[in-house]
Amino acid sequence: MTSETIENHRLRHETVLHDLLHSAHIPAPRLKEAMFYVLFPGGKRFRPLLVYLCGELIGVNQTCLDIIAAAIELIHCYSLVHDDLPAMDDDDQRRGKPSCHRAFDEATAILVGDGMQAMAIDILLTQLPHLLPLPQV
Repeated sequence: MTSETIENHRLRHETVLHDLLHSAHIPAPRLKEAMFYVLFPGGKRFRPLLVYLCGELIGVNQTCLDIIAAAIELIHCYSLVHDDLPAMDDDDQRRGKPSCHRAFDEATAILVGDGMQAMAIDILLTQLPHLLPLPQV
């Protein structure tokens, strides 16, 4: 594995995640803005990289890996947003900038986390099945 491979996976994942969030039907503009704030720029994106590398080892379709990696990153980021809340760790900073509840407000941060969790489940249930072979009965 080279640094070029890692960077290619990171860029692919960033594009997929951005496109998924951009196309998501989120009727509250402030909520969508806060979700973009939390997700970009991201951290190391280590979890998606593991998804891509492990999936490639066993021959999983790249588009399937995109969806799985995005869902895992959404779940991870949701857990960070909720962990930063005043009722939990009350962290003021995340990834070198104000945490979501500081940049927006606590209610928005709660909804952002909930929305990212729901979005992860949604993309797994609605987009992944179309990419998988149907079982023969």
